Amino acid sequence: MDQQNKNMEFMAIAMKYFPDAKAKLDEAGIELSMDMLPHFMDLFQKVMQEAYELGRQDAKE
Repeated sequence: MDQQNKNMEFMAIAMKYFPDAKAKLDEAGIELSMDMLPHFMDLFQKVMQEAYELGRQDAKE
């Protein structure tokens, strides 16, 4: 699977859980504006990519 397809899958996962994450942030009094969203999504993609690579390495062992 190429990087672009993985990123699209990661984004689909993020959007699946976004309402729950937004509700938790709202409960904590943290406002998540649409301007901030790309920064969080970029961070999420980096975390997911690293987790994916870690899982891939574990599968090789």
